[in-house]
Amino acid sequence: MREQDAMGATRAYVEHVAIRVRDIDWHRRFFAEVFGMTIRDVDGDPAAPRQLWTLGGIQLIADPEAPDTDGRFAHLGVMADDAEAAIQAAAARGVRGGAKGRHWLELPDGLVVEVLQAGQGAVAAALAVNPRG
Repeated sequence: MREQDAMGATRAYVEHVAIRVRDIDWHRRFFAEVFGMTIRDVDGDPAAPRQLWTLGGIQLIADPEAPDTDGRFAHLGVMADDAEAAIQAAAARGVRGGAKGRHWLELPDGLVVEVLQAGQGAVAAALAVNPRG
C-alpha cells in the first residue's frame, strides 16, 4: 500500500536534479569539497565522465556548450548540516554570495546554489535513504 499525506497525495522527494555544466570536473570537486557529496554513479570514463550522480541528488551532465543560465533552471537548493561552514568553504574556492545574499552562491558558469541550514540530523537521515533500494 502506498503512503499518502492528509490530502491523499503520494509522499515523495526529489531523487536528483540534472544540470548541464561546462566543466564537470570542477563541479565534481566543488560539490565534494564544499558539501561532502560523493559520487554514486558515473557514465563513461571516470577520468572524463559524460555524466555523474552524487549521493545527495545531483546529476551533472558534461556539456561544454551549456548556456550560462537560459535553459538550465532558477537555482539548486542544498541542505547542509552546517550552512556557514559550506559558505566559508565556497569562499575559500573563490565562490561568493550573489545579489540575493551570501547564502546564494554564484558558480563560475552561471549555476546558482542556495545553501540552506538543515535541522539536526536531517542530512544524515536523507542520505541514509537508498534511492535504488
